[in-house]
Amino acid sequence: MLVLAIDTALAACSAAVLDTGQGAMLASESTPMARGQAELLMPMIARVMDRAGVDFAQLDRIAVTTGPGSFTGLRVGIAAARGLALAAGKPAIGLSTLAAFAAPHIAADDSVPVVAAIDARHAQVYLQVFGPGGRTLVSPRIATQREAVRAAAMERARVVGSGAELVVAAWPNNIEPPLVVDTAAAPDIDWVARLGAAAAEGQAPPKPLYLRAPDAQPQDAAQLPRR
Repeated sequence: MLVLAIDTALAACSAAVLDTGQGAMLASESTPMARGQAELLMPMIARVMDRAGVDFAQLDRIAVTTGPGSFTGLRVGIAAARGLALAAGKPAIGLSTLAAFAAPHIAADDSVPVVAAIDARHAQVYLQVFGPGGRTLVSPRIATQREAVRAAAMERARVVGSGAELVVAAWPNNIEPPLVVDTAAAPDIDWVARLGAAAAEGQAPPKPLYLRAPDAQPQDAAQLPRR
């Protein structure tokens, strides 16, 4: 299976091509950035596909992170994935950024809980807790720092993601500290590709997983009266 993976959800613009038949990444590229992914993404995809030596018609599926993350970044990646999938006649697969953060740690040892946390600002985090075997114990949600710690505080837990330090900072003294803290600002695109390859077929087209309303709201008071 040939999978093109795309991630623009958080603080990076990334693309990769995975060949599961060879069990190898054919090409991968990632650039740290908080904004501006719209200008960089399509040229990056073209370079990655060229280095992989793969045509879009040869792809089996396109995987993209759907959030939670930056509202603008999510729309950039999802629009690109859906457009390319439509043009190539291939399925597009949506993947949670929280699952992508947790995936390498679950693969390394699926007997220990993994807490995936993304900094949502305003002393909040996007949170998901995975138990043994990668089973979801706490579904994706937005939580205050205190709520996140209450949901995540388990013996031998591993805390990962851009919000990991917020969770660990409030960790209770009577619970064993996390075994591993990975504070990466964005998920590893190689693992986005692997999750995309493993995802079940027949999913609906990817759509953003926002988990909260946008900060910017319409200003009704500023609207001009209709004539």
